[in-house]
Amino acid sequence: MIPRYTPEDFAALWAPRRKYEAWLDVELAACGAMERAGIVPAGTAEGLRPLRDQLDPERIDAIERTTRHDVIAFLTHVEELGGAPARWLHRGMTSSDVLDTSLALLLVEATDALLARLDGLLDAFRARADEHRRTPAMGRSHGIHAEPTSYGVQLAGHLAELARGRARLAAAREEIAVGKIAGAVGTYAHLSPAIEADALGQLGLQPETLSTQIVARDRHASYHAALALVAAGIERFATNIRHQQRTEVGEAEEHFKAGQKGSSAMPHKRNPVLTENLCGLARVVRAAVTPALENVALWHERDISHSSAERMLMPDATATLAFMIDRCTRVVRDLVVYPDKLRANLDRAGGLWASEGVLLALVGTGLGRQDAYVLVQRNAMKAFHGEGDFKALLQADADIVARLTPEAIETHFDLDHALAHVDAILERTFAYVDVVKGNGVTGAAS
Repeated sequence: MIPRYTPEDFAALWAPRRKYEAWLDVELAACGAMERAGIVPAGTAEGLRPLRDQLDPERIDAIERTTRHDVIAFLTHVEELGGAPARWLHRGMTSSDVLDTSLALLLVEATDALLARLDGLLDAFRARADEHRRTPAMGRSHGIHAEPTSYGVQLAGHLAELARGRARLAAAREEIAVGKIAGAVGTYAHLSPAIEADALGQLGLQPETLSTQIVARDRHASYHAALALVAAGIERFATNIRHQQRTEVGEAEEHFKAGQKGSSAMPHKRNPVLTENLCGLARVVRAAVTPALENVALWHERDISHSSAERMLMPDATATLAFMIDRCTRVVRDLVVYPDKLRANLDRAGGLWASEGVLLALVGTGLGRQDAYVLVQRNAMKAFHGEGDFKALLQADADIVARLTPEAIETHFDLDHALAHVDAILERTFAYVDVVKGNGVTGAAS
């Protein structure tokens, strides 16, 4: 993590102090469960709980320079602070009981912060999509003019994608909200499943179905995939805004604030720097997926080849995505949309977008589809090369007017007809978003 792309709450979440607090929370939960099982003196956990405010990350680091083992250094420090009662901590446990269970606590906290941010981003997209539900825009395929849509529908496409991303992330939260208090190779040799269930229940976690020395890393790989898909959805939106802000397009642009400067050399520049930044950061979040997948295959009951990678992957990916969501939300809320330019670009097609409607009308008269295609295309190509107005060419084509009256041809150049179902599309999208936000977890399809 670097400060430039790390929100304050994520900097605090992944700081050494918060990590050691989570470690102690796990130890105390396990200790309390052992007390209730009658194998640790009653009151031990509560007596040690005040140590949470006394943890000294620098002291733990100093001890680790000798022990070369972070959990032992932590436990040594706790014993320094707590004295004889601290000897009951970690009874029958292994390091991964602490590490993996505390990691689950931190990931749940991180995910809740991401989901809250995503809800704000969804709200921003919904408001702008509703605002522009009837703003005509040219739809493009392969970057080329296709048929009309509305700018609201275009924004709602990103809304729906990110709502699916939220659903996946909420499901991933459930999958990583598991821990283990099962001992060296997960067999409870010096503990019991009942103690584990008691301890994890206090922490709001579920037991791993079958742990080895660790919680299985397929869970974490799935989690990183969910993060990457949210980042990819933001990147798709950012890519489209970058295109729309091109001088030759000019349909929308990032808000350019008073005092902002676009270039050290050219005072006239207004660059899409925020959305370019989002595209770059998406690569960082996405890059975590491969090492997360490679962390799944560990030797036997456990090795630590995953550990070094995870120290970077999880803080970096979650913090970076949080920053991306915050930035994207501001871009959407402040986005400057130019309806006149959207309409001008639509009109640049000279009505060529009506070609499919005319094609289907000809087919409706009994003409074969491929024959109808030839009739429409020959007029479309003339219009494309500047040899006339498309509608006028169609109305002057004897083969076409033999089947369609000029008035019938005219109806296919009606934007209201082209956008007739915009409201239904948006309301269906909004309803899906409501389900996702209401339930937290839902299916990925919409």
